[in-house]
Amino acid sequence: MNSPTVSSLSSPFDAVLHAGVFVPLTQFGIIDTTGDDAAAFLHTQLTSDVQHLDASTARLAGYCSPKGRLLASFLMWRCGDAVRLMLAADVQASVQKRLSMFVMRAKAKLVDAAPSLAAVGFAGDVRKTLSHLFDAMPDGVHVKVDGPLGSLIRVPDAAGRPRFLWVGPKAEVEARLAAMENQLTRAPAEVWDWLDIHAGEPRITHATSEQFVPQMVNFDVLGGVNFKKGCYPGQEVVARSQYRGTIKRRTSLAHADAAKPGDELFHSDDPGQPCGLVVNVAPAPNGGVDALVEIKLAALDQGSVHVGAADGPTLKFSPLPYALPSEI
Repeated sequence: MNSPTVSSLSSPFDAVLHAGVFVPLTQFGIIDTTGDDAAAFLHTQLTSDVQHLDASTARLAGYCSPKGRLLASFLMWRCGDAVRLMLAADVQASVQKRLSMFVMRAKAKLVDAAPSLAAVGFAGDVRKTLSHLFDAMPDGVHVKVDGPLGSLIRVPDAAGRPRFLWVGPKAEVEARLAAMENQLTRAPAEVWDWLDIHAGEPRITHATSEQFVPQMVNFDVLGGVNFKKGCYPGQEVVARSQYRGTIKRRTSLAHADAAKPGDELFHSDDPGQPCGLVVNVAPAPNGGVDALVEIKLAALDQGSVHVGAADGPTLKFSPLPYALPSEI
């Protein structure tokens, strides 16, 4: 049977599953940290090891309040002498301002790099297209290759399809997008959000800033927390949650007729108080929304969970693409 052509696919979701898509990613901001002390400074602020981040690797990281609650989540990598941080656009300005306040005497400067850069996500059968842009392909998750057109990073698969992230100079990227439509389907940003949700990778946005200890959004499982590195804001709270067996809340994959980030969740057996919070949401292929939701583990054992109120839309849960550690 012949593979479906781009024109024969009825939706971007079909294209993801049966061909390939590219997605201009307008929902992200980018901060470049430059200067001799850039890595050392960020190492004291973020949950991941920045000092030992090499040129061929990207890594998840979080930025916490002193109470250990995530203000932002990042994908970070080295770009020349800079450390590049990709985060939700709606928290970029506040996070950049807050981090800049703590630079003090360090030789480091944080700059909004988004105006000069463009980010594009790729999913599905996209290797042929990407091979015309980069001489080599990243061969593992969070492996990065660089070229004249920027950086190409392999990000976690979703819906059984490989995914890549291209970040490069805006003029270079935008000049090549039109030609890509002859090979791939251009998909809206919400499709990338849906893929991130099905990869089980939460993103902290304005609606959920300061709501979660990193483990509540599975960042310990996803490699976004290094428990051996030195201090950072909230480190004692994060470490205490890890080693004292107090992680009673996790993030799960679910479907509902309607939901939005920041909505509270309610359990049928205890409708008077919330049992969780919606983290990320994207339109689902067959209607409704798919979501990542942070929830008390005990609430998953029996009964039903509802969005917004005890009689709100019911959540239907699905397995994550990775295993969570058993909780004590």
